Amino acid sequence: MIAHLRGKLIHKEPGQAIVEAAGVGYDVVISVPTFTALPSVGSEASLHIYTQVSEDQIALFGFLDREEKRLFERLITVSGVGPKLAIKMLSGLSPERTVQAIRSQDHAQLTRIPGVGKKLAERLVVELKDKLDDFAVAPVRAAVQGAAVDDVLSALTNLGYQRPAAEKAIEQAAAKDTSTTEDFDALFRAALKLIR
Repeated sequence: MIAHLRGKLIHKEPGQAIVEAAGVGYDVVISVPTFTALPSVGSEASLHIYTQVSEDQIALFGFLDREEKRLFERLITVSGVGPKLAIKMLSGLSPERTVQAIRSQDHAQLTRIPGVGKKLAERLVVELKDKLDDFAVAPVRAAVQGAAVDDVLSALTNLGYQRPAAEKAIEQAAAKDTSTTEDFDALFRAALKLIR
């Protein structure tokens, strides 16, 4: 069982990293937050690993952050949540927001994640709401309100931007000029300039 992997990062893209250790290249499935936090290709990388062994393959799932791995392991205990869906969930919402959404029974937030429908969101809440007490949750900033906010958020995520980065850019744009929250074009252009 591989629990930790350290070596030279020889390839990375959203969803995948290849780490060479002792002459062997390990193909690791990663979340978008882990991808964005990884060092540049050619640098040394260190990942916490969850190993899934099935009849036809061994799959490695890697996390820079130990808390993200712990949450991943809790998510896959839920019926209907496999490792790939759990990675997708952690790519769609930060670990803090995922924990907060489950604790506060926010089904709407959970169903925004691709692959999570209403029934699965309800199951996540029922099965996990009392099992996440050991996760510290940073207070989530109050969401920006306005007619254009949801449409701009949807447009940015459809363009491939990570949801937390899109939310932050919208918040920053709205902080500079609150009138933009009612105007799709103005808010979209302002957020696009700020997104990273």
